[in-house]
Amino acid sequence: MRAVSMSKSLIMRMFALGLPSLAATAPALAQPVEVPPTWGGDFWSRTRATGSWGGVRDELGKKGVVFDADLLLTPQDVVSGGRSTGAEFWGNADLTLNIDTGKLGLWPGGFFKLSSDSGFGTNAYSNSGAIVPVNSAALIPAPNDRTTALMNATFMQFLSTKFGLFLGKINTLDLAKQEFYGDYSTQFQNTAFLTPMTLQQVPLSAFGGGVIGLPTEDIILSVVALDPSGTPTSNDLGNAFKDGAMAVGSGQVTIKPFGLVGHQSLGFSWSDKERLSLNQDRTNIARFLLTEKFPRLGNPGPILERILARFFPGLLVPVQPANRTSRTWSANYSFDQYFWQPEGDSKHGMGAFFEFGASDGNPNPIKYAFIVGIGGKGMLPSRGDDSFGIAFAHTKFSSEFLPFLRQRLDLGLEHENAVEMYYNASITKSLSATGDLQIVDSALNKTLVESSVRPSLTNVSTAVVLGLRLRARF
Repeated sequence: MRAVSMSKSLIMRMFALGLPSLAATAPALAQPVEVPPTWGGDFWSRTRATGSWGGVRDELGKKGVVFDADLLLTPQDVVSGGRSTGAEFWGNADLTLNIDTGKLGLWPGGFFKLSSDSGFGTNAYSNSGAIVPVNSAALIPAPNDRTTALMNATFMQFLSTKFGLFLGKINTLDLAKQEFYGDYSTQFQNTAFLTPMTLQQVPLSAFGGGVIGLPTEDIILSVVALDPSGTPTSNDLGNAFKDGAMAVGSGQVTIKPFGLVGHQSLGFSWSDKERLSLNQDRTNIARFLLTEKFPRLGNPGPILERILARFFPGLLVPVQPANRTSRTWSANYSFDQYFWQPEGDSKHGMGAFFEFGASDGNPNPIKYAFIVGIGGKGMLPSRGDDSFGIAFAHTKFSSEFLPFLRQRLDLGLEHENAVEMYYNASITKSLSATGDLQIVDSALNKTLVESSVRPSLTNVSTAVVLGLRLRARF
């Protein structure tokens, strides 16, 4: 087979840029990993805490084999408001293996990526009263579930410098990372700042495959087909695509007004999976809440079902067939733009970002959503690895999402607003600490107070959530 000549600088540039929405499919699947001259050095400067493993790690890196073990700790405290106050502790342990077939001496342009995640602890999602999770890390491997799962197992093959293919089990949360938001391990923690919430029907991890095109150095096009029912804990390839397919795609262009780096992107999602319609007979409400999981909303169904059971127990038994729909779509636009960068430095500075997404509103419970904010990287010469951000998110629920409960119990369920600010400080090259503050006005403005005498509804006030995040790379 004729060797394919690869432009390494072009590929590394593509992965360094990242794509600004979940629709940007390819970069995080399996990628060329930057390997330093040595993983060793003193404790403060080496990029992995365990160093070079006596030189073994350095030799593996030269051959394109990179193994990482990461620990992410995200304690949070609801200091006021919400459903209840109190602190909770959540953590994730991640193992990742990247293999570059070219460096390994097999064939050029091939990249494997395997990763697993273990979740432990309890998160503050329930205390906050929010519908959009205040801790994105607690969504994996499954919402607030202490388990271990294979999150990613992908292979990418570039056939030329302008075209590549990829397939496998895809961790879709990796695909959100870009300049100022989308990385819950170093940036904003609230899920509203990962991607537009209109993409909430996209599975967190699923089997799939797709293509990526680079017609020019500054344009990236991609599309991926996913199993719409995939989950991190499901690994049976025989069940993939049994109930339909989901297509997610994007196009991004890099711009440099006045020499400052920025990105503009358009994305879409579409699926033909048959889902329960939001428009249901009242006796089907409970069936809808317990069947439709909404992975990026942290599965709010059981909470709402308990409210329904308390006040309308006669509606728990369906008397009509459930209404179903076989199509759903969403579209999104985003941009990020540096408005200041140090001269000659394209990776640091301060900038602004914006993203807007819209959907059909049925079966998608989110009609539209947007985020807007500012972020910065390495603003201080002596703190080149630090970053910060402050942003506002608005999530608008469809008017067809549980209108009966809205009208009869005044539960709200119209929109959720969140403000978040963080500062991520690099303690060493392998350890960072983040201080985080969130102010969340929940879409669910009442909650059920359990009582042996008479359970009742009480108001949910604006939640103030303090967080501390520690990330260690071994």
